[in-house]
This record gives sequence, C-alpha cells and structure tokens, in this order.
Amino acid sequence: MTFPIHEATPIRFQGALPDRVDVVVIGGGIIGVMTAWHLADRGQKVLLLEKGRIAGEQSSRNWGWIRQQGRDPAELPISMESLRLWLEMPETLREAIGFRQQGVLYLANKPGDMAAFESWLESVSGSGVDSRLLTRSAVADLIPTGQAGWAGGILTASDARAEPWVTVPLLAGIAAAKGVEIRENCALRCLDLAAGQVAGVVTEAGRVACDQVVVAAGAWSRLLLKAHGIRLPQLTVLSSVAATVALPEVYAGNAVDSHFAFRRRMDGGYTIAPGDHQDFLIGPDAFAEFLTYLPLMGRTFTNMGYRPMAPKHFPDAWGTSRRLDGDRVSPFEKMRILNPKPNAKALSRLQDRFAAAFPQIGRPELQTAWAGMIDTMPDIVPVIDRAPKIGGLVIATGMCGHGFGIGPGMGRVIADLTLGRETGHDLSRFRFGRFSDGSKLVPGPAL
Repeated sequence: MTFPIHEATPIRFQGALPDRVDVVVIGGGIIGVMTAWHLADRGQKVLLLEKGRIAGEQSSRNWGWIRQQGRDPAELPISMESLRLWLEMPETLREAIGFRQQGVLYLANKPGDMAAFESWLESVSGSGVDSRLLTRSAVADLIPTGQAGWAGGILTASDARAEPWVTVPLLAGIAAAKGVEIRENCALRCLDLAAGQVAGVVTEAGRVACDQVVVAAGAWSRLLLKAHGIRLPQLTVLSSVAATVALPEVYAGNAVDSHFAFRRRMDGGYTIAPGDHQDFLIGPDAFAEFLTYLPLMGRTFTNMGYRPMAPKHFPDAWGTSRRLDGDRVSPFEKMRILNPKPNAKALSRLQDRFAAAFPQIGRPELQTAWAGMIDTMPDIVPVIDRAPKIGGLVIATGMCGHGFGIGPGMGRVIADLTLGRETGHDLSRFRFGRFSDGSKLVPGPAL
C-alpha cells in the first residue's frame, strides 16, 4: 500500500445509506473506527461517515507508535488498556499490520532532560507501567552505533508500533464485518436537531435518522461543532514526516530525542520525523482562541514555525465557510482529505541530524515525505464528553497526536460513554466544561 492514504486511494466502502441507525460516528480515523467497532459489539446499529477515505488524514500520517510512555496520568490507564487490546488481536492480524512490541525509548540530549523523565515516572508511580530510566552506558548498549552522545533515557519495553496506513483500513474492514455500515466519500453537511436533541444527520447523499452522534472528526471537529453553537478551543498543527529507503538497522525499537524521532518499518526503512519542529497555520480560529492558549503557549506551542495562512479550504483557512446547511455543499466536501505539504527545510535538517547520529549510514535517502494536521487542545489532552446544549451528541476529539496507539481503548471508552455505561476510567480530566468552569488548565507532559 502507498503511504499515507490520499484521494487516489480507491474507495472501499460505498453504497446506499441506511434510513435509520442507532448511532452515527463522524470521522473515519482510528478513534471513529474503534468507537464504531465497540458500539457494534454492544448490539448497536452504527453508521460510520468519512468525507474522504478511511484513515486519510492523521490516522495514516502519524509515527505509528503504540505507547504508554509519556502519557498524561489520566490517559495512561486507557493507554494500558489499549495495549492489552492490541495484544488480544489475532496473531495473524498483528503480523499483517506490522505490530512489534519493541519498546519506546526517549533519549536525553543533556543531563537536564533526565529530570523531566524522572518527574513523569513519579507522576505515574503505582500505575504498573514498566517504564525505567537508563544511564548513558545503558543507552549505548541499546544503540551501539549512535554518535549523538545521549546522556541517558527512559524506556518502556512493553510499548509497540504498527504501520498506520495498513492498520486502520484493516480494522475498518473488521468493523464492517461486525455490522458497522461504513461510507467513504460521504460528507456530513449538518446535524438534524429537534428540540435540542439529535434526530439525525444530513449528508451529501441524504438524511439518516439516529438517536446519537459521535463527533470524532479530528482537525474538522471544531468547524462542525461551531456551526451548531458549540465552541471548542481546538486548533491544529502541521507535523512533517518522512520514510527512508531500506537501511541497515540502527535500533529495532522506537526512539526520539530533542531533535528527531525514528522507528523501524516493515519494509526495512525508517520512519523519521523532526522532534523539535511543527508548523502552525494562522487563521481566524487562532485569533479567536489566542487568550485561551496564551497562558500555556510556552508548553503547547514550543518549537513552532508560523505561517500567515492555511491553504484554501483547510479547516482554519480564511475563506472556509463557518456555516453548515443541508442544502448546500459543505466545507467537508471541498476538502476531502487534508494533505498538507511537508516542511522541506525541516526534513532536510532531519536528514542531517540522522547522519550526525549515525555517521556509518550517512544522510538517508528519502523514499517519500508527507505531513498531517494534528488536532490539539490548550492543555494537550483530548475532550471526551457529552456535548453541552445538544442531547445525544458526544465529542471525542483533540487527541493531540496520541490517537493511533490509544485508539482501541479510547474507542471502547467512547462507546460506553455514548451508551450511558460505566467507562471504567475517570474522565473528568477530559470534560468539555474545563474550558469554561473556571478551572485552571494544567498541561499534560511535554514528553
């Protein structure tokens, strides 16, 4: 499969829409797919709507890490559940998606970095996660050819990885076999509300009645919700990634330091990404949320490059309509898949840093490069909650780049939240009201 997924990827899931379902899930990334999967397991009739392709956006553009390490203490229990669910998948499926449980390693470029690792370990003490600090010599034993002079690190050996562009479409196929109705290239136009309650959805192909809607639309969630009177302080950042050609193995696991990240792929190459650079595309939403983000700018928007505007039809482009109407073409139809251009300068620096760390390999040749738009929140943790003002509406967005690995467990949580069941986890950290109830926003770990 060509990676990442894009508009030329063939449509797999199509056909007439059902007249009525129990739940409509908006968004065909891993969060939407796994939410629909678990709802079907609980006997619900589910429709999963994707405006472009399953995993066409961030769910096929991420690093492919399945990690517990560095998670916010409130996310960690769900991450641990997710790892268990990944491991419970059939061995044939895990082999097909490139699942490898070879650990996540954070590397310290300077002794001061170790203090952040120690602080995180203290914050999750008693959780049962198998993370441990490593000395300089222990890191050298793990990566003997590395020449970056790492001062130490932290390793969670049970963490894993998989190939996201393979994984999410395969999971969607299993969800469909469970009875989930999936429609690609079928955009929502608006919610159909009656007396403040979800009554259905209006799509470009017609109306579908339902009792509940889950918004798992990633970078598009804010636009959708705002059009229905719900202000969500979510913004997006652009993250560039590259895939090298096949290279000699320098480390079998997944690693990142202050400058770059790297992990082995099934085809013998490495997926590499800048560890110290993302891009922010300034638009009207950025201005609207400036004061919300201002107190946490030093944590949330570190190492950021700024661009004066988003490309045409992006969620926060200046010309993107903020109105949704069932009788006219929606912004979701005008931009089927967010496919931003990667930052070429950042990727060139990335190649130089890889060569400096592994001089025996030199500057790696890139097979391809891409970028994705990460949905982020001011405190770097998601919103998982019922929406205010609209009955039957559940919000599941703002995964802040954590969605792929946590997807199976988070989908289970969202499904049970939607059905009014006990979720088994404390979700108060993820409540929608934290942005308006006077609470002080506490940022998640900057790891």
